[in-house]
Amino acid sequence: MIYFTADTHFFHQNVIRLNNRPFADVNEMNKVLIANWNALVSDRDEVYILGDFLYKGTGEQAAQILKKLHGKKYLIKGNHEKYLSDPEFDSSLFEWVKDYHVLEYKDARFILFHYPIAEWQFFHRKSAHLYGHVHNNVSHLPESSTILQHLDKRAVNVGVDVNDFFPVSADSVYAKAFGDT
Repeated sequence: MIYFTADTHFFHQNVIRLNNRPFADVNEMNKVLIANWNALVSDRDEVYILGDFLYKGTGEQAAQILKKLHGKKYLIKGNHEKYLSDPEFDSSLFEWVKDYHVLEYKDARFILFHYPIAEWQFFHRKSAHLYGHVHNNVSHLPESSTILQHLDKRAVNVGVDVNDFFPVSADSVYAKAFGDT
């Protein structure tokens, strides 16, 4: 099975307040995110992380978390991947690290990028754009902003804040983007 997630922000205390996450502290948040991930994902599964895996943590802390998480892990870089340049980080814990990726799934393509975009590669063919970055909070956008309101229905936010703090299966994304066809 293939799963997607974004914006876990392991070790980021302020994300709890900023995004109204239902956790008492960062330790509880980290434990719940790990438990939710491992409740769905087996070691045979693949998980595409669409950025902001860890924030305010070290390379060693990132490695410790990754070792606890089931599955083969792929990273699409977000704006908070500073741990990648930490000498204590073991980059082999990811199968690869990229800025952007096109994943073929069933009869469609999933365009993986950390940021929401209005139009993407293969837009006029059977494709969906998977993103994170915006969490569940768009209050920072101007009142007149229609950025997220005008995203195509095939643009799917796979961030934990809008998915009950669980990864999202490829089948679920496919159904959301294209219906059950």
